[in-house]
Amino acid sequence: MPGGMPPGGWQKARLVERRAETATAVTLVFEPDDWPGHLAGQHADIRLTADDGYTAVRSYSMAAPARDGLVEFTIQRVADGEVSTYLCDDLPVGAYAEVRGPIGGWFVWRETDARPVLLLAGGSGIVPLQAMVRHRRAAGSRTPFRLLYSVRTPADVIYADELARPRPGDGGLETAILYTRTAPDGWSRPPARIGLADLTVHGWPPDFDPTCFVCGPNGFVETAAKALIALGHDSHRIKTERFG
Repeated sequence: MPGGMPPGGWQKARLVERRAETATAVTLVFEPDDWPGHLAGQHADIRLTADDGYTAVRSYSMAAPARDGLVEFTIQRVADGEVSTYLCDDLPVGAYAEVRGPIGGWFVWRETDARPVLLLAGGSGIVPLQAMVRHRRAAGSRTPFRLLYSVRTPADVIYADELARPRPGDGGLETAILYTRTAPDGWSRPPARIGLADLTVHGWPPDFDPTCFVCGPNGFVETAAKALIALGHDSHRIKTERFG
């Protein structure tokens, strides 16, 4: 199943931890009844059931490798979103939801792949890419990673502390944050959307033949993928995942 086989059935999952990441993003850690494990980049379905039997299902990327049978999601609150709003604001620690997964076998990174990796994240698209960073760290991999994170303002940076402070095992990981609306005082790059110059400065040269993972809103993914191709990257090594 972690390699992309169809997911198993629904299982109960108890919320054991809640962490605020930003004003609109929350990390939720669940303990399912019998989680089979997952790969970095995969996602799962979460189902909520109301007292009257009404159900709602949404898919969310896992934010970290499985540890001790726990599954971690970082969820961005969507305006008027019935599921994200409830998960972010109302589901108490100790309560239950249902999960089904893991799902997906293409947008994943395995530590056995030594090819350089370029991660391009837009907004909450950082979640599955940060799972890859965390898996690399946990596996003790030395595969060269470069992460470019496009985000509106400093207040919108998910995992801000982790991104700002290298952790043991982060050797060979380079991170660049690209602000689109407001940058910190003294920031060398003025606010702007991701462009060819950013990929030239912070990305891998095409002749390094890196694997590129791009995740974010539709517009970001389209722009980033087209820029990678324009720079000469192999389209077969550009993997995209989008939302919105």
